[in-house]
Amino acid sequence: MVIVNPNAGRKKSEKDWDKINKLLGDFNIDFEYIFTTHKEHAIALTTRFIKKGFRKFIIVGGDGTLNEVLNGIFIQKEIPVIEFLVAVIPIGTGNDWCRMFNVPFNYFDAIKIIKEEKTFLQDVGLVHYYNSAKSSKRYFINVAGMGYDAIVASKTNKDKELGKGGPLSYLKNLFTSLVFYKFTKTEIKVGDEPEPYKNETFSMSIGICKYNGGGMKQLPFAIPDDGLLDMTLIKKLGKFTVLKEVKNLYDGSFINHPRVQTFVSNIFHIKSDPLIYLEADGESLGHSPFTFEIIPRSLRVVTGQGKI
Repeated sequence: MVIVNPNAGRKKSEKDWDKINKLLGDFNIDFEYIFTTHKEHAIALTTRFIKKGFRKFIIVGGDGTLNEVLNGIFIQKEIPVIEFLVAVIPIGTGNDWCRMFNVPFNYFDAIKIIKEEKTFLQDVGLVHYYNSAKSSKRYFINVAGMGYDAIVASKTNKDKELGKGGPLSYLKNLFTSLVFYKFTKTEIKVGDEPEPYKNETFSMSIGICKYNGGGMKQLPFAIPDDGLLDMTLIKKLGKFTVLKEVKNLYDGSFINHPRVQTFVSNIFHIKSDPLIYLEADGESLGHSPFTFEIIPRSLRVVTGQGKI
C-alpha cells in the first residue's frame, strides 16, 4: 500500500505523483495507493489497510506522514509489528529519517532501493505526554524535541499549513522565536539513577536517529538499533550564544559546548515548571510531564546503501 501525502513538500507530492506512479510501475512493484486528506489521516488509513491484509507500506511524503504510518502499525494489536515493512519516497520538509538511513531524495533511486528491499530492524520510541489533563501517547521513529525545539517545530508546522514550509522556514523560526522565548526549570530522571538532573533548560532532544530540523545533527551519537534512547540537553544560554552555535548543529559539534549535556538510557522521566511543549518526528503534540521509552528492534524499514 502506497500512502501519499499530497501536501508534502509544499504540494510537490501531488504535482509529482504521476511521475512516481509510473516509476513504481516501471520497477514492477505491485501496489495500490491512496491520498491522505487531513492531519492524522494516515494513522486511520494504515490500520484500515492492515485489516485488509497489507503488510508493506510505502510513504510518499515526509517525516510526519512516516510518523502517522508508524502509529497506525503500532496502535493495532492483531498483527505483530515485526511482520511489517516500511519504505519512504521522501518529499517532505525535513526528510531527517531518510538522512539517517541513506534513502536517496531522487525518486528513481529511492524506488530502486525499495525494489532491492535491503532492510534494517530499528528501535521505536514511545512518549507519554499530556493535553491539558488528558494523558496521551505517541510512537516516534526519529527524534522528539521539547522546549525551544518544539516551539520552532510548531511555528514551522503553521508555515507548512500555509504552503510556506521547508528547511529555510525552520531556520527562520529558529531565529525569530528567540525574541520571546523564556527558559524553563526541568527535572530529568535518567533510567534508574536515584536523583534527577535539575536545570534551567533551553531545549531537549530525545531520539533513535541523529538528525532533525532539516539536517541538524542533534543526537550525533545515536545508534538506531542499540535499544537505547539518546538525549541532548541544552541548558540556559545567552541568545547571542544560541545564534553563534547554530552552524555547529549541522555537524553535531555543538555538544562540546559546556552548557550542553548528553545522556543515554532506555527510559527518561521529565517534569518542568512551567509546562513545556513537545514535537515528535516534527509533529506538534502536547506538553509535560513526559515519559520516554524504547521498543528495541521492532520495525523493519527499507534502507539505502552505505553505513548507517
